[in-house]
Amino acid sequence: MSAEGSFGSNDLLGDTFYPVFQWVFGERSDFVADVETKLSEARMDDTVEMYLSRAIGVGVLVGLLLWFIGIFLGWLLFVTGIVNTENLIGLPIPSETVLSAIEAIKVPALVLVTGLFFGSLGFALGFGSLVAVPYSKSSSRKREINMLLPDAVSFMYALSIGGLNQLEIIEAVARADDTYGEVAMEFRTVEQETTYFDTDYRTALRKRSMETPSDELGQFLTDMLSIINSGGDMTDFLSDKKDKHMRTAKQQQELTLDTLELFGEMYMTLSLFPLLLIIILVIMSMLGQGQDFLLFGTVYVLIPIVGVGFLVLVSTVKEDEPGDGYLSVEGEEPGSKEPGLRHLGLIEQYVGDYEVFDRVKSREGTYTILTIARHPGDFLRRNPSYTLAITVPLAFVALGYGVASGAAPTTYQGMLANPIGGTFVWVYLPLYLVFIPLTAFREWNVRSRRRITNKLSDNLRKLSSANDTGLTLLESINTVADTSPGKLGEEFEIMFAKVNYGTSLREALVEFNNKYHIPRLARTVKLISKAQEASSQISAVLTTAAQASENQDDIERERKSRSRMQVVIIIMTYITLLAVMAILKVKFLDVMASLVSQSGGGGLGGGGGAGGGMSFGGNINVDQLNMLFFHAVTIQGVLAGFIAGYIRDADILSGVKFAVILPTIALVVFAFI
Repeated sequence: MSAEGSFGSNDLLGDTFYPVFQWVFGERSDFVADVETKLSEARMDDTVEMYLSRAIGVGVLVGLLLWFIGIFLGWLLFVTGIVNTENLIGLPIPSETVLSAIEAIKVPALVLVTGLFFGSLGFALGFGSLVAVPYSKSSSRKREINMLLPDAVSFMYALSIGGLNQLEIIEAVARADDTYGEVAMEFRTVEQETTYFDTDYRTALRKRSMETPSDELGQFLTDMLSIINSGGDMTDFLSDKKDKHMRTAKQQQELTLDTLELFGEMYMTLSLFPLLLIIILVIMSMLGQGQDFLLFGTVYVLIPIVGVGFLVLVSTVKEDEPGDGYLSVEGEEPGSKEPGLRHLGLIEQYVGDYEVFDRVKSREGTYTILTIARHPGDFLRRNPSYTLAITVPLAFVALGYGVASGAAPTTYQGMLANPIGGTFVWVYLPLYLVFIPLTAFREWNVRSRRRITNKLSDNLRKLSSANDTGLTLLESINTVADTSPGKLGEEFEIMFAKVNYGTSLREALVEFNNKYHIPRLARTVKLISKAQEASSQISAVLTTAAQASENQDDIERERKSRSRMQVVIIIMTYITLLAVMAILKVKFLDVMASLVSQSGGGGLGGGGGAGGGMSFGGNINVDQLNMLFFHAVTIQGVLAGFIAGYIRDADILSGVKFAVILPTIALVVFAFI
């Protein structure tokens, strides 16, 4: 809820149900105290009384809506006779009077109970969903704070080396929200309390240590406060904490990877469950007990639900890197990004003040579009998702042409007659047209950014050594550029040239960072750019940046090594499923289809059986099962691909290449068997 949310209709709802809040919760409720704590941790500015009153109001409104729906549903089921109510009780009633009374109230009671059930469910959904918001936001903030805290402590240590006192360090971290996110917001709260509310900064630190959602940050602030009160050495304290939180980050990574290994074992069981169910349903069909809707539900509902559910489960554990990697340039709003189609740079801040700025923006937009038209590959490499603007319409055009030419079957019987060709046009052709360009440009983007991070730690060590000899930071950059081959060396040369032509070193560093906008690179650049404002001799700061980068490299190597095994498990599980489906088709369906043709068409295709016994296999539709088998492995391949990519890189787009490769294997297998 925003501050504006405290006014208007929301307050009317809260005021209306405030007496209900007082009656239900009273003055000393543990639940109210817990919600109040979560509201504070989530940085939501509503009072707990008004927030819970509003939640009760939302619950009542949703409950009333579902109560009406429940009453209508009960009337539809029990009054109209859709559900038989004659034998609902099933108990002997000796008294005719009691029996008559029960018969008289039975149907109204069932309708009322249905309404109450739906109404209670609606209230729980409305009230619970609103109460869950601060818990969810608090958990999200805790997760981000814990991830960014090691780098934030390294940043504070570097500032302490540069000679800044405690207040200046707190102020610097508070203004680094473009890099340190929620950690910076916690320190900003301390700064604002000391600046605007005349609170002693020790008191502000103590209060923030108790209200932050992160236990790690709370303990850090408590320890920091003890050092301040005792007059201890802040630099030594921050050095120890830096090392400690780096170790903690590695331990947390180990815990996450252990959990993912458990999930990998779960996936083997869950993904094979639909296959076993399909086999059972086919056997039931052979015995004349099968139902087609169960097969269709397994293929088109159960398999997607299992895949999407597992993807959601993994996302609760897999930690993606917070932040977008952009730093604010001098003169621009915090978080301003590299000029592009959606953001034209500095001119965006002045549009509307004078007509000349509108003309400048128009010319800037035209220039940007012409630049993109001259080098579309570079633009799409930096923005791979923009390929969808071209490929999605192209996929629709291809589908339209396929339907018009008759290559794409538009009837169920047409799909049964040619499941491979029909599925290729309806599924595989759009899949290839959309995903292959997206994969190509995304991999190009990832590889170009990886060329920067692969040698970042080594080059930071070189910068530290050069700076330690007495060279300024700019001279150190030039020296490292001359001795470092590769993309990072070229970028150092560009930075040196920009500064020689009048750009400040800080601006050159920020422009270099925003060109690649990698979160870990942004934290390194922020640390260096802030330190060099105080002095050009920042060898210790560069060493700290190198240590933080090396820690990230270690975590990344461990993550890739461990997650590689999970990806292999997912792919091998899919290959196993595909092999079983192929064997079923070749050794079972094709054999039975040949038996049908040899016996003159009776039996398996849906005809009658022989003699007076059960017709074994009489209800099996071979063409339909062929189609369902192929669709099952196709859907499973796409979902398994996205799951493998997300486990590998914590990015859903990383699974696009797997989502192309795995279904293609199924297509090739089913096309040649």
